[in-house]
Amino acid sequence: MARPNFVLSSPVYVARKHRESAWFYTSRVPATRKRRIGLLGGTFDPPHRGHLAAAAAVRAELGLDEVWFVVANDPWQKSGERAVTPAPVRLEMVATAIAGHEGYRIDDREVQRGGPTYTVDTLEEIRGEHDDVDLYLIVGQDTAQKISSTWHRSDDVFALSTLVVVTRPGTQFNKSVVPEGSVFVEMTPVDVSSSRVREAISRGESLGDATPDAVVAFIREHGLYGSAQ
Repeated sequence: MARPNFVLSSPVYVARKHRESAWFYTSRVPATRKRRIGLLGGTFDPPHRGHLAAAAAVRAELGLDEVWFVVANDPWQKSGERAVTPAPVRLEMVATAIAGHEGYRIDDREVQRGGPTYTVDTLEEIRGEHDDVDLYLIVGQDTAQKISSTWHRSDDVFALSTLVVVTRPGTQFNKSVVPEGSVFVEMTPVDVSSSRVREAISRGESLGDATPDAVVAFIREHGLYGSAQ
């Protein structure tokens, strides 16, 4: 039997095209998903290549839409050990470090909030502002080993976010200390730390590629860590 030749404006043709369009939309177009946001918190005193490498590794592995660098106002676990560079200065250094990196942004809510920094407060605040995001809290394996016993309201931290542990190749990690569902991202080690950067600057040593050149220039311009202006 010959296929009916429907006129383009006929009700039958329009109804058929509507059904076909609906099938295409529901079967071919993916449902809207929540944005995947990585949160990399820290003192960043100063920021260095290791921070940037961790953000890049996790973003690539998990397909994150963005990584937010959350600068601590008063890192209570460190502030009693040494003098911490004022938060507004550390914010500027992080902004300098991530400039030009697509998908990275700075988050200053902990500085604006003031007082001691507790990650759970930040997570609750973000959840209250955004109901369209999945949060991934990025930490190093050394921090992850003690997070359950030392972090304020750690159970709530785990409930509000997915923990992402950045691990070093060839090292053993006790997964029983982190919640089920935590994600592990192995990263090639970057041999640098903020304390080593500060020490090198105070001794007048070359930093090599430990931190971006723009950050080094900022440090020297402002005479941070005993550097010569």
